[in-house]
Amino acid sequence: MRYMLLIYADEQILSQDEREACYQKSAQLARDLDSAGHFISTAPLQSVSMATSVRVREGKRVVTDGPFAETREQLGGYFMVDAENLDEAIAIASRIPGAGWGTVEVRPVSELPKDMLPE
Repeated sequence: MRYMLLIYADEQILSQDEREACYQKSAQLARDLDSAGHFISTAPLQSVSMATSVRVREGKRVVTDGPFAETREQLGGYFMVDAENLDEAIAIASRIPGAGWGTVEVRPVSELPKDMLPE
């Protein structure tokens, strides 16, 4: 089953050097997960200051600069993994460097029927 591991933290908590070290550790984790057959994808997100939120209300598009919600922690990146079950996904999430200073939300991904997706 696929799981999305969403990494939340205060994006100001790391210095640039610490951020680079985190990227290196995350890249190594991605290689390890790939070797074990669990890796699907991963990526850090740019700063929340680069976010744009889109809503459609009464048929009208409303575009707002900034994130969807003002919070203490921001979505900073993700890992998409293939895990046997929730326990295995949680074990993988605990290996993500950001779990040491932020929160990793583990969510199963709903699989859409193949005929609904482009080929």
